Amino acid sequence: MGASDFANLPHIGEAYKRKEDYRFITGSGQYTADVVLDRQAHAVFVRSPHAHANIKSVDATAALAMPGVISVFSGKDIDGKMGGLPCGWLINNPDGTPMKEPPHPILAIGKVRYVGDQVAMVVAETQEQARNAAEAVQVDYEPLPALVKVSDAAAKKGGVTLHDAAPDNQCYKWVLGDKAAVDAAFASAAHVTKLDLVNNRLVPNAIEPRVAVASFSRATDEYVLYVANQNPHVERLLMTAFVLGLPEHKVRVIAPDVGGGFGSKIFLYAEDVALTWASKQINRNIKWVADRSESFLTDAHGRDHVSHAEMAMDKDGKFLALRVHTDANLGAYLSTFSTAVPTILYATLLAGQYLTPQIYVEVDAWFTNTAPVDAYRGAGRPEATYLLERLVTRCAWEMKLGQDEIRKRNFITQFPYQTPVALQYDTGDFHAAMDKAKTLAEVDGFAARKAESEKKGKLRGIGYSSYIEACGIAPSNIAGALGARAGLFECGEIRVHPTGSVTVFTGSHSHGQGHETTFAQVVAARLGIPVENVDVVHGDTGRVPFGMGTYGSRSISVGGAAIMKALDKIETKAKKIAAHLMEASDADIEFAGGEFSVKGTDKKIPFGQVALTAYVPHNYPLDKLEPGLNETAFYDPTNFTFPGGTYICEVEVDASTGEVKVDKFTAVDDFGTIINPMIVEGQVQGGIVQGIGQALLENCVYDSETGQLLTGSFMDYAMPRARDFPQFKLDTVCTPCTHNPLGTKGCGEAGAIGSPPAVINAVLDALAPLGIKDIDMPVTPNRVWEALHGAGKA
Repeated sequence: MGASDFANLPHIGEAYKRKEDYRFITGSGQYTADVVLDRQAHAVFVRSPHAHANIKSVDATAALAMPGVISVFSGKDIDGKMGGLPCGWLINNPDGTPMKEPPHPILAIGKVRYVGDQVAMVVAETQEQARNAAEAVQVDYEPLPALVKVSDAAAKKGGVTLHDAAPDNQCYKWVLGDKAAVDAAFASAAHVTKLDLVNNRLVPNAIEPRVAVASFSRATDEYVLYVANQNPHVERLLMTAFVLGLPEHKVRVIAPDVGGGFGSKIFLYAEDVALTWASKQINRNIKWVADRSESFLTDAHGRDHVSHAEMAMDKDGKFLALRVHTDANLGAYLSTFSTAVPTILYATLLAGQYLTPQIYVEVDAWFTNTAPVDAYRGAGRPEATYLLERLVTRCAWEMKLGQDEIRKRNFITQFPYQTPVALQYDTGDFHAAMDKAKTLAEVDGFAARKAESEKKGKLRGIGYSSYIEACGIAPSNIAGALGARAGLFECGEIRVHPTGSVTVFTGSHSHGQGHETTFAQVVAARLGIPVENVDVVHGDTGRVPFGMGTYGSRSISVGGAAIMKALDKIETKAKKIAAHLMEASDADIEFAGGEFSVKGTDKKIPFGQVALTAYVPHNYPLDKLEPGLNETAFYDPTNFTFPGGTYICEVEVDASTGEVKVDKFTAVDDFGTIINPMIVEGQVQGGIVQGIGQALLENCVYDSETGQLLTGSFMDYAMPRARDFPQFKLDTVCTPCTHNPLGTKGCGEAGAIGSPPAVINAVLDALAPLGIKDIDMPVTPNRVWEALHGAGKA
C-alpha cells in the first residue's frame, strides 16, 4: 500500500479524542511513583554541594546508626565492580582520532565535577528516614576552582582541568563541509553578514520528575527496573552490556505511564544503575523519587551554545556560502547522546530551507563544571534553526529586503535536493507554507497594527522563521558510520485475536504523544475495524520485541512504519485464509473496508471470520499455513523525514518597562500525512510554548565563580504560563514523505524549533528604529530595558 492510498483510508485524518486520556484525567494512570512493591525500601542520594572538589573521605558511620537505615553505598563500594555510564555516539576529530571519553562513575570516585554530582546512596525503610540519614553522611571535600562558562572553556581560562583524560577540557573538534570552497565564495561575495549569538541553557522540567523502582529475585536471578524512561530497551542494553555486565535476558525494564520527557528521559542515569545493583546487594526492592530540586540539578540540560556565523551573498541577496563556528557545552560528563547533538543533529541542518551552495561548520565541544548537557526537545535542530533564521533575518535587514522576500529568493524548489551538509531532502513546498502563513497572519495589515501600537506608546515588530527538521534518525548503517553505537530501527508486532480485535506491541514509547490513539487509528484503517478494537502496548522489555523508543519525532514515521510492515504480513496471510474459505486463488483476493472479496464476483467474508478461522482451523489448509494470525516486523528507514514550515510572530514591546508581549503567532507546518489533526495541533502548540519560553523566559544560570546553580527552582527559573500567549493560528500544507508507507514526517518537536527565532526576530524588528541590532535569549524585560537604556531611549 502506498502513502497516497493510506492517506485516503477511513480513520486517517480524523480527530479522535485520545483513548488514553480517560485514565489520566480520572487519576487512574500508573506512573513509576505509583509502583509499590513488597518490602520496598527507599533511596536518597547524597549530592555534592561543590561544583569541583576532591573527595578526601566519606564517613557513613552516623548515618548507619540512624533508625531505619539499611545501607549506605559510596564510590569505594562500587569501584571496580561496574563500569561507568557510556556515551552512545562516537565523534572523531578532523585528524581521525576519537573524542576524549573520561569515565562517568555511578557514584563519584575521588572527585566531584558539578553541583549535584552523586556521592553516596542511602537506603532506609522510609523516604523520611533515608533523607535524615543522608544529611548525616559526612563528606570531606577539598574544593577546587570551577570552570562554568563554555566561552571560558574555549578561551582556556582559569587553569581548571576536570578530567585527566582531557587536560584542556576539550572533548572534540568536529568539522563538516569544504572550507576552501567556502573561503573562495566569501572572497568573491558582494556582501557578508556576520552574527554572534548565544543559545541559552535550558532545564527540561517534565511534569513528572525522574523515578526508579528496582527489584531482584534470588529465585530466578532476575532484575526488574520500573523507570520513567523514553526507551526502555536502550536503557536495558546500556545498563547490562556496558555498566553492570549482566545477561540482558535477566533484566526487565518497564516504563509505565510517563509524565513527559522532552528528551530528558532518553538517557541512562546513574540513579537507575545504582538502584538496580543495590537491590541485589541488600535483597530488597528499592524506590527513588527525585524531588524538583534534584531535577533542576541533575536532569540532563539542553542547548548551551556560543556561535559565530557568517553569510556570503551576491548583490541580489542570493546566498553563496555559510560559515559557522560553535562552542558547545557538554557539562561535566558525557551523557548518552550528548556528543551527537552539536554535531550530527546540528550542523547537518544548517542548510535549512535554502539553496546555499557551500557550507562549512566547526564545532568545539567542552567539559565544564555543570550538569551534563544532552538532547532536549529538538536536540540540535533548534540550535541550528535559531542560528540560521536569526542570520537570514539579519541578512534581509542589511540587504534592505523584507524578511519574507530574502527567504523566497533563496528557497529550495526542486526535490530531491542534496544539501552541502550531508542530508538529502526528499520533498517539500516551502513557498506554499510561507504564502499560507502570511495569509493566516494577516501580514498585509501589519503596518496598520504597528501604527495603532505606536499610538499607545508601544513598539510593534514582526518576525519570520522558516525551519526544517530532520526526524527519525536513519538509516542505521549511515548513522553507524557517523558514530552511532546503536541501531535506529523500530519494531512492531500485531496480534490478531480470534474475535478480530487486535493488540499492537510497539518499541516506540508514549509519554504524552497519544500513541495509543494514533497507532490504533493506523491499524483500524488498514484492517477496517473500529478504533476501539485496537489496544497498544509499549514500554516493557518483557512484552515488546526490541525497539529503540521515542525521541527525534520518530514514532509514527519509524514505529508506525514497522506496524505497517507487520500489517502487510497480516494481510498476506489473511488473504490466503480467505482464499481457502471462498475456494479461490489468493491472487484474486482483494481486501478493503474490513472485507475480503473475490475479484469479479460477489463473494466476500469479513475480517472477523478470517481471524476466527485462523484460531479455529477446522476448515484450514494446515499443510500450507500455520494457525494463528500474529506477525512482527522491523523497519529501518532509508532516510530522515523532513518536516518544515514558516512561523510568523508579532510582538508589542513596552519601552517604559521592557516587557515583551507576544500578540500574534502563526505557524504553518508540513508534516506530510496527518493521522490525527487534534493530536498534531496539541503537539505543535506545546512545542511553540516551549520555544517561546526559551525566547522570553527560561534561562539556566550558574554562578560563574562557584558553579552554584542560581536558577534551581521555579522561583528563579521562569516557566511559561497560559496567560503569556495569544491564541495561536495553526495550519498545515502537505507534501507526503516519499520513503515511508504512511507519508508521515513527524511533528513533536517542530514548535520548539521554529518559534524562538521568530520571536527574537520580531523583538529586534520592534527595536530596530532605536538602533538596537541584537539581544540574547531570554528577552526578559530587564534585558530589553537595558538595551533601550544603552541606546539612550529609556
